[in-house]
Amino acid sequence: MCGIAGVVGHIAPLDAEAAVKKMVQVLARRGPDSEGIEILAGAVLGHRRLAIFDVSQAGRQPMVSTDGLTGIVFNGAIYNFRDLRAELIARGYSFASHTDTEVLLHGYREWGIDKLISRLRGMFAFGLWDSRTRRLYLVRDRLGVKPLVYTVRDGMLAFASTVSALRTAGYVSDLDENAVIDFLEFGFVTDERSIYRGAEKVPAASIVEWCDGTLTSRTYWTSPLPDASHAPTFPEAVKETERLILRAVESRLHADVPVGALLSGGIDSALVCWAIAKLGANITAYTVGTPGDPWDETEDSTATAQLLGIEHRVLEMSAGEGADIQELVSAYAEPFACASALGMLRVSRAVAQSAKVLLTGDGGDDVFLGYPEHRNLWLAETFSSVLPSAAADCWYGIRSRFPRIGLLRRAATFLDYATGGLGILVDSRNGFSSYLCYGVLGNRLLTFSTNLNKIPISIDAGRRILHDFLDYHLKTQFVGEYLTKVDGATMHYAVEARSPFLDHSLWEFASSLPAGLRLHRGRLKAILRELVRERIGWTVARRKKRGFGIPVRRWIAGAWSPLLESVLHESILDKEGWISSRAALNLLKLAKTRGWGPDVLWYILVLELWARRG
Repeated sequence: MCGIAGVVGHIAPLDAEAAVKKMVQVLARRGPDSEGIEILAGAVLGHRRLAIFDVSQAGRQPMVSTDGLTGIVFNGAIYNFRDLRAELIARGYSFASHTDTEVLLHGYREWGIDKLISRLRGMFAFGLWDSRTRRLYLVRDRLGVKPLVYTVRDGMLAFASTVSALRTAGYVSDLDENAVIDFLEFGFVTDERSIYRGAEKVPAASIVEWCDGTLTSRTYWTSPLPDASHAPTFPEAVKETERLILRAVESRLHADVPVGALLSGGIDSALVCWAIAKLGANITAYTVGTPGDPWDETEDSTATAQLLGIEHRVLEMSAGEGADIQELVSAYAEPFACASALGMLRVSRAVAQSAKVLLTGDGGDDVFLGYPEHRNLWLAETFSSVLPSAAADCWYGIRSRFPRIGLLRRAATFLDYATGGLGILVDSRNGFSSYLCYGVLGNRLLTFSTNLNKIPISIDAGRRILHDFLDYHLKTQFVGEYLTKVDGATMHYAVEARSPFLDHSLWEFASSLPAGLRLHRGRLKAILRELVRERIGWTVARRKKRGFGIPVRRWIAGAWSPLLESVLHESILDKEGWISSRAALNLLKLAKTRGWGPDVLWYILVLELWARRG
């Protein structure tokens, strides 16, 4: 894990160097171990290093080829770099370090960019400059684990790990209205946008190529579709999942610094720790305990550790410790209101004292279908497949008059999904309408609206609603919220997070399985639960998903209300026309009488504090 930056194209070398120096300073927390800047013909590259492989000076970046014509700055980890290194040595290449970065540099020379990327297993974001062809390649890993942003103007391109680095260098400054709406809608900015106008995010699984002012982008990987015709049996799926998890965990244990694992009370992290024990690795599992907190998982995690026979440490915190909004604002380059990020920051801060690499269970729910909505959408999809098209027309005729109270509301929602598909689902979750309802928008946003409710509605869409939802979720919440949450929190404390469930081979296998197999007998995450039952025990397999509970709706009307009231009286957002502070203050008064506040107020508070950061 590191911070990367660079400037290429038509710009004075001294100006480019000054800009890159500013960017790498902003990225210091991502790489506290060292800083490097290299000037090549046509490019200046900058790097902040978090040393994981080969912590000696031989592994410093930017890394430049011996002829000085190719340079690279890299963020991430290539788990199969040792195999690739051996292959390149056999082809006559010599290495000065034992890093994955040098493998990328020589691998590009040997195979070219596309063939190199196809060989990589890992999480990565890198910029590679080839002076011979005057080409810059910006590459992001298959699932988008590591961030990478860029901007193009006046014949030059600047890139960095975060958009805040681009802003500090003066390349972007104005907020993008559509991105602000994104944030107000979701509590995060999706990967389709950047909070600053003119900045772009390299999409997951993409190569952005720049050559003398010409910019192109191409996708090099897509998640496979379910294939019922070649689906394994359930026992076969469990067995193959076990093999792939063991392989993914083994590759992520390699590092030249202390490695730990996060152990919660759930099944995903339990599987990761089981694999660690199975592989015979001497790794400590960490649990952040919050005594007295209803979400405390100490008892469950301790029991799991005892079953596995692994070393286990509980890092205790008080239930109220660390819920620091300012920390949340400073850790993320864009406004980010994911409440569980407050918990992830607490975890990262605690673990950073003992480990520099942390294995986590992130991603298991998303690809093995662990959320209740996955089962609900699968049932709606199944029902829709046998529903006559005429029945959908009948439902459309009466749905507006159908009572939506209690169980009837659930039935109506089910029929909506079965007959309308993703369009109805997304429209029903349109949080932006709340701002209009509460009247808290400023004049600057009243003329803007979200495009999400324009997704076509039809019974054909209902027959594929789970598939469409998974694709939509992967491109929005999964990358924009889940992966951003982990990257921002861990990098804020210079910890490298690695999740075996984000291994692309494991992901490809799980994605290819029909939903009915992943939800075998209607059980969420059925394959993983069966594997836990076989290898750890039923007690762990039956546990429900839990996590850090941050009651922001209650706190916004209670402990945090003085802060919100204070900033609203001198609101930057109000002055710039984004919100109406008077309407927000009225809403806060109502929230205080009720004892809870809507997400609207929480999002406004985060955006206001982020805007004040400057």
